[in-house]
Amino acid sequence: MTKPSPQARDRIVAGAADMISRRGLNATSVRELAKHAKAPLGSTYHYFPDGKEQLATEAVRYAGETVTRMLREELQAGPVAGLQAFLALWRGIVVATDFRAGCPVLAVSIEEPSADEVPATVVAAAEAFDGWETLLAGSLREHGVDPEQAAQLATLVVASVEGAIVMCRAKRSAQPLDHVAERLHALVRRAIDN
Repeated sequence: MTKPSPQARDRIVAGAADMISRRGLNATSVRELAKHAKAPLGSTYHYFPDGKEQLATEAVRYAGETVTRMLREELQAGPVAGLQAFLALWRGIVVATDFRAGCPVLAVSIEEPSADEVPATVVAAAEAFDGWETLLAGSLREHGVDPEQAAQLATLVVASVEGAIVMCRAKRSAQPLDHVAERLHALVRRAIDN
């Protein structure tokens, strides 16, 4: 009997993140997540013995870390470059999927939890949002923006982009994200120039 590979686990996590970005968490089962990742159901339970919540949490972390790595790299050229990359990433995803996919971090955040306590998926989503805001705020501070204004602007960027993604999907148009991009670029440039 062959042992499942770490690459198979990574493929399942990436596939789950993609499926959640398209259908949300509550509308998917472990079986559907495994099928979407082209993985045997048995290997899915091998890697994620606690089931759907564990797999979904890993998928949210994966998505959050993927965006964090991209942001960290792009922000080396400054906050405007980081903002452009952040916007281009999400615009690319919604357009390439014909407005069927959005952000898996957002998707798990807006679904009503089935338990009284905060699910691990929502905790992972909050950590992802915090990470993105921290990186953006740090870059703004490094470019002379007041720390409080930098933190507020970073939150505005993340919240505006996430909201625009939802609007793009509903309207089947990139226009909401394009409008938000134009205003955010102006705000970031103004903050840096002051």
